[in-house]
Amino acid sequence: MRLTTFSDYSLRVLIYLGVNEGQRSTVEQIARAYGISRNHLMKVVHYLSQAHYIETTRGKGGGMRLGRAPEKINIGALVRATEENHKLVECFDRNASECRIEPACVLRGVLGRALEAFFRALDQYTLADLLASRPRLARLLVLEDRRAGRRPLESENALK
Repeated sequence: MRLTTFSDYSLRVLIYLGVNEGQRSTVEQIARAYGISRNHLMKVVHYLSQAHYIETTRGKGGGMRLGRAPEKINIGALVRATEENHKLVECFDRNASECRIEPACVLRGVLGRALEAFFRALDQYTLADLLASRPRLARLLVLEDRRAGRRPLESENALK
């Protein structure tokens, strides 16, 4: 199974905000830190705000921060919500399946159990678990320099 970019970016936004310890962050800062599209992040941030994973404030001094404690953000629930299609193969949708062997095939059951196991494994983790290496994540995302009021040079970012 491969997660969508939307789920990936949702996790990245939450990790960034969790590492940034309650300080306000902007879409631009997050996009720059990860080297990803600002436009994609706008959609992700809108969803995360609507789902109350994050709080956003507009205007000068605005930005976003976590809307819940990291311990209250379950990774399995987030991925279930951000992944629109849990149908690993065509036969997961009996109304649209045109698979000829479906009546005799056991693959749907095997894959269904595997998908359930995948989500059960994710259910065991919260954002707090993903933040276990917070100091290292902060260095990689160049948050320490920003907190000190210094903007790192692009060449410095490449070295970190």
